[in-house]
Amino acid sequence: MVDVVDSAIEQITQNRLPHYEPYGWHHWPEHPWLAYQFRRGLGETQEGGGSVSEVFQAASRMIPGDLESWHKEWMHIGDRNWKRGVEAEEAGHIRTAMNCMLRAADYYRQAEFHLEPNDPRRLPVFEQMEACSKKFISYLNPPGFAVDIPYEDGKPICGYFVRAPFPGDKMPVLICMGGLDSIKDEMWFMQAHGALQRGISVLMIDGPGQGGTLRRHGVVARPDTEVAIGKCIDWLLTRDDVDPARIAVCGSSLGGYYAARAGCYEHRLAAVISHGAIWDVHDMWGGKGEDFGLAMHIKWVMGASSMAEAMEKAKAFTLDGHLQNMKAPYLILHGGYDVLTVSAATQTRDYAQKHGVNVTFRIVDPEETGAEHCQHDNPTIGQEILADWLADIFGIDQKALLKTGWNPLV
Repeated sequence: MVDVVDSAIEQITQNRLPHYEPYGWHHWPEHPWLAYQFRRGLGETQEGGGSVSEVFQAASRMIPGDLESWHKEWMHIGDRNWKRGVEAEEAGHIRTAMNCMLRAADYYRQAEFHLEPNDPRRLPVFEQMEACSKKFISYLNPPGFAVDIPYEDGKPICGYFVRAPFPGDKMPVLICMGGLDSIKDEMWFMQAHGALQRGISVLMIDGPGQGGTLRRHGVVARPDTEVAIGKCIDWLLTRDDVDPARIAVCGSSLGGYYAARAGCYEHRLAAVISHGAIWDVHDMWGGKGEDFGLAMHIKWVMGASSMAEAMEKAKAFTLDGHLQNMKAPYLILHGGYDVLTVSAATQTRDYAQKHGVNVTFRIVDPEETGAEHCQHDNPTIGQEILADWLADIFGIDQKALLKTGWNPLV
């Protein structure tokens, strides 16, 4: 039987020592939000976003609960990998350079995370992370590249496009997006890597209220995400290597709402994935105050000066009255100990089923690992589940695919 609960991430466990919980390694029980973010960084090491020893080395030097030491130690290992990557590139050791850049990108993501929005260090650290990501994808075969997708006047959607490394004139594409705090650069560890392995190109984006689109252009979140996703599809359709009939979107965390809402009204989408389901943002966070662990990010993303103002805006972020318009196949992938609660996922599923949506529901339980929010404790299993489902929807024969290879001269 699948063991699922409605997670209470803010609760301090009785065991105050570092230990293993059903949702993964719990490093600082007295500081559960920091332990959650650490678990996230630790899990992403297995997708290339770090090394286990470096992550634990950084944690060993942090003052528990101290956000400045959190920033300092992640920066230390980020800078170390950046320096080593540059030296490796200059020596022609490109694979090592790529590995270093991918690790550094995730370390800088962690270093940036707890800085205040107006901290003068925040944008430079974010752009250092982007420099690492751009360097990494530029050496892929075929090479990936950064793109500014036209959105608002002078305010584009920031993204990365990577073509699947397999032959074919028209390739399927997954639009990968995060949520409240996850960004395009983190999508490699959560969605994109698995899609590329299965012959699906990826467009990793920072939508409204996310990443560079928020930090550089001040574009905050909006409930009608079909507008931004529509702009992404418009851009994809300018490319001659995209199959217009096989474009999908996946959103992680709050992106689970974003993706589902887009799928309700953007019917050029052939498949939709909520990697973490949200039924109603106000229902989920409406009672939270200024001391909530994500309050700073919620206010920033919503363009609000207080949690009360943010939650007033959040009332429009609901699938109620919208989800019945979903026409594409729909996957809900959710952790059994997810901070977003399993109740939100089951409510979304029940409404979808009631209204005839072709919905697949998958809860990841503690025994298989991956029961954490967005499978942060084991992101590989999350990628395997969502990418295999999407490959099946797109009719990809993985065995046949893996007998082919990318030849840029063909």
